[in-house]
Amino acid sequence: MRAVIAISAVLAVVKVAAGWWGTSWALVADGIESSVDILGGLVVWSGLRIASRPADEDHPYGHGKAETLSAAAVSLLIIGAGVLIAVQAVREIAVPQEMPASWTLYVLAGVIVIKEVMYRWLRHLGERLDSRSLLAEAWHHRGDAITSAAAFIGITIAVIGGEDYAQADDWAALLACGVIFANGMRLLKRALDDLMDRSADPGLVAEVRSIAGSHEGVVRVEKCRVRKAGLGLHLDIHVQVPGATSVFEGHRIGHQVQDRLMASELPIEDVIVHLEPAEQDDPSRIGRFSADPSVPPSG
Repeated sequence: MRAVIAISAVLAVVKVAAGWWGTSWALVADGIESSVDILGGLVVWSGLRIASRPADEDHPYGHGKAETLSAAAVSLLIIGAGVLIAVQAVREIAVPQEMPASWTLYVLAGVIVIKEVMYRWLRHLGERLDSRSLLAEAWHHRGDAITSAAAFIGITIAVIGGEDYAQADDWAALLACGVIFANGMRLLKRALDDLMDRSADPGLVAEVRSIAGSHEGVVRVEKCRVRKAGLGLHLDIHVQVPGATSVFEGHRIGHQVQDRLMASELPIEDVIVHLEPAEQDDPSRIGRFSADPSVPPSG
């Protein structure tokens, strides 16, 4: 993240300076938007550092929510940057424009390539870690690449078309703001879903049910709640065992189910297993679990 923040800082300075000397206010606005990347990178970095802390007495469920909060903060920064650029573009459209220098196109071309590379790298890392904040930060860089591409198109039209098309870069930037705003809202919704403990993807829940239900001694998985907290998953699962099972044996089965889930490839950080007696003991069903959660619970 330090390298990402440093690169964003350099690009912001370059774009503002190039826009100022090349009389391209769209490029200046783009540079100002890039400065938000620096703040966003700091927010994501801080959120991930806090989220990686282990559980303690004051936070028995860990600090994973810090990662989600940082994702929400970056999403708001993306939305705010889109609104500010839109306002600036409208102002520039209303004011007579000077012709931008053609050499600013080379600056923008380099910025677009760098930002796209940063976006792809952060997106890959975010998907691998299932990190909302890294994905939000990745889209922030994609948004920066979009505004730079819009400015590139606008300046190209202005340079080719002459003074009558001097405002083309501002119109292009205004259109790009719609894309930035939409991405910001999408990422904010995902972060808010995590903060509100929205249930995990049904396919993931089915996989958890299958892992727990296939364990020897488990008759059926009655309930299975899966929520995302930071980079990991927290599970609350109810399993049914034969009613004649002793407390000692049921306790052993519960721990084995917990261990099996924790040892899986899923990023599970905590599992709470509740044991319940099966309504009708059917030894032929033990260990032959169906992942279909539509079967009504007992009792």
